[in-house]
Amino acid sequence: MRQNTLSIHSENILPIIKKWLYSSHDIFLRELVANACDANKKLRVLRDCGQAAADDEPFEIQIQVDPEKKTVTISDNGIGMTEEEVEKYIAQIAFSGAEEFLAKYKTQTEKDPMIGHFGLGFYSSYMVSAKVELQTLSYKPDAKPVFWSCDGSTMYEIGEGTRTKRGTDVILHLDEASIDYLEDKKLRDLLDRYCLFMPDPIALNGQSIGNEAPLWIKPPADCTDEDYLSFYRKLYPEDHNPIFWIHLNVDYPFRLQGILYFPKAQRQFDNMGSSIRLFCNRVFVSDHCRDFLPDFLTLMRGAIDSPDIPLNVSRSYLQIDHNVKQLGAHISKKVSDRLNALFKTDREKYVTCWPELESLVKLGLLQDEKFYEKIKDVVIWKNSSSQWTTLPEYLDRAKEKKVHYSDQEKAAPIQKVFLDQGIELIYTSSPIDVAVISSIEHKMSDVPFQRVDSTLDPSLIDESREKSLLDADGKSLASRIADYFRTNLMDANLEIEAKSLASDSLPGLVLLDENMRRLRDYLVLTQGKAPNQQFKKTFVVNTNNKLVQAAYRLADKHPQLSHDLTRQIYDLSRMAQKEMEPSEMEKVVAHNQQLLEQLTALVQ
Repeated sequence: MRQNTLSIHSENILPIIKKWLYSSHDIFLRELVANACDANKKLRVLRDCGQAAADDEPFEIQIQVDPEKKTVTISDNGIGMTEEEVEKYIAQIAFSGAEEFLAKYKTQTEKDPMIGHFGLGFYSSYMVSAKVELQTLSYKPDAKPVFWSCDGSTMYEIGEGTRTKRGTDVILHLDEASIDYLEDKKLRDLLDRYCLFMPDPIALNGQSIGNEAPLWIKPPADCTDEDYLSFYRKLYPEDHNPIFWIHLNVDYPFRLQGILYFPKAQRQFDNMGSSIRLFCNRVFVSDHCRDFLPDFLTLMRGAIDSPDIPLNVSRSYLQIDHNVKQLGAHISKKVSDRLNALFKTDREKYVTCWPELESLVKLGLLQDEKFYEKIKDVVIWKNSSSQWTTLPEYLDRAKEKKVHYSDQEKAAPIQKVFLDQGIELIYTSSPIDVAVISSIEHKMSDVPFQRVDSTLDPSLIDESREKSLLDADGKSLASRIADYFRTNLMDANLEIEAKSLASDSLPGLVLLDENMRRLRDYLVLTQGKAPNQQFKKTFVVNTNNKLVQAAYRLADKHPQLSHDLTRQIYDLSRMAQKEMEPSEMEKVVAHNQQLLEQLTALVQ
């Protein structure tokens, strides 16, 4: 058994960096500007602890484009480098000067940490450059300027430079495939995307790009509503103002700052990309936060900044670990706390905002058990008195421990029967309510949810007028009416019952078992439509309705008219409850015309 060391050849590493390390060539500008910020930060730290000469020169980053030479130069006025340091930090691939500096000056950099970590950012320049040059001058007294140049091979040149002021110039000689980076607009767009909140002022060809300190670094007590709205408009200039927001400022168990907004416009579930922007030390990383946020929180907007999130070496996406999972759980808790606080302190505003909150809250109920436990008592539903109510409030008023609900746009005749009996209804309004109700019912196992057209509630029956008296053949009038409708409708997927309903005005009810209805609604939600198979339904004929009684009495004298009336009663019930397919309408209209013609013939 023997030991040896791995051999790494730089001639193999650089092509890998150039082609595979970064997801986009655009990132080179972010990496080089971040390095420039770190160079400035290092000198600030040294100056603050008395190890560098103090002066009043403001720190800044300059980006200059020379179209004739086909160069882009990124300049800072930070710490600079000696020849020895260039050999150490530039000529050694993946040696992080930021990491070394952090280890030495940890206490001075904890509050405003360095951006760089991996020592690879500088080499992102070779994604767009045929050659890269450095001109640098260290802050140290009597330091000499240094020049370094490399065309991406294993060979480089180093010698005396020409820079006369402290700092570093990184000069990119763009390759032919990257000439478009000479365009002012393209560079400005990249700076706006990646460098909007860098800690130092940035200028492109002498003009400021308008970067500024992000609002999330300010204490919430120092931020006004207009501050939050202005920051939102900076992030999303084309959006309507948000309804409200959450300011995050966490030190333990991880460092996290940010502002999350509840957007004004409600968005759909089926096209959820994240609109929350992820930053690490004020450097934009990604707007794809679904790796650590539950889906329901991706309906929000805003920005999150954390130096503790583990990134891959290209700082393009997250490495999932325990901290990342904790991060998502903590943000979910903050959202539920904010919603509870608003409900308790300003219910009127909460109700006004509910149409925008509804999608987020209901999706959260389905996805996150802890979120459900915190939010379940502030989910609101519109009731049959046009008031907004929570389920606990509804159950306090209910005659029995049961929740009656209805689709507000359907089953209106049935709703009236319930309301006439003094039964309060809650209305569903969202396609996701099918799943939400099933989930809540599962957790509230002792409280069933009953849709008004799923079963015949006992309160809707007037037992005192039941047609239950048996005739000589041992049959009641109710059973004979049921048999008659069954014979005329001839539908194998339809059960027929005849009942004495409390309301005389309703000729009949079309019922679909609660579980079957939920299955059908779920299939419509997830697949766009239910399968062609028929769901078995029950048609309850009202023996107290005059139209039903007339259809039954006409059976002997006008059999065809009687038959057509039974069909019409069933069709009217289906239309009233939105249970009729559009494709059937033409046939129903023709049938109505025939029925009217028969009635007209009787009165002539």
